[in-house]
Amino acid sequence: GADAPFVRQRDVAAYVHGETGLDGPDLPPPNASPRSEHAVEFLAEHFRAHPEATLVAIGPLTNVGLAFATHPGARPARIVLMGGAIGEGNRTPAAEFNIWADPDAARRVCTSGLDVTMVGLDVTHQALFTRDECEAIRGRGVAGRLTAELVDYYARAHPHMAGTPIHDAVAVAQVIDPSLLTLEHCHLEVDCGTVSRGRTLVDQFHVTGREPNVHVATAIDPAFTAWMSERIASLG
Repeated sequence: GADAPFVRQRDVAAYVHGETGLDGPDLPPPNASPRSEHAVEFLAEHFRAHPEATLVAIGPLTNVGLAFATHPGARPARIVLMGGAIGEGNRTPAAEFNIWADPDAARRVCTSGLDVTMVGLDVTHQALFTRDECEAIRGRGVAGRLTAELVDYYARAHPHMAGTPIHDAVAVAQVIDPSLLTLEHCHLEVDCGTVSRGRTLVDQFHVTGREPNVHVATAIDPAFTAWMSERIASLG
């Protein structure tokens, strides 16, 4: 994939994700080899072969934005992205990390005309995995142990919260069970300026009169963490 954002320098938020951006517990050896082609080429090839696909994007959107720019005829039917927020930021006071990391790519995705759903901090900061839930799943198979170890690792970045927010899994869950989240269709613009760079400006009350372009998650079922725990435990 791309080694840097569209415009800005790369930042992996090492204080949360570690120096590599993917730190945490040791994972089992992979049972497949890396693909030889660039991520952008892989995405374009996959979208051409599967135009009905839903892409769940759980990181900065650089590769997706590049794919749209270089292969305009290759698009998925839908994108569900983890990122952004209506009213809070976790990388700056205005911006969530995944959007802040490459707002120019995020703007391209949100203005693509595709069916886009934003699962942001407004809901993921309600999806808190508590210490008790973590301990309950730790002994329930390899997947449960790895999940608990990941929560242990990321808990250090959220000492002010009652638990550890489960960001990325909420976006995946929305595709599996759409009833878990409440969505509102709003006009959304990504700020690519200097003061509030990376902010997702959500016109929740339709004050601009501009056409809605993104489905924005505004509420989550409190049963989400129990639902997720059971699905992880079922993997053994």
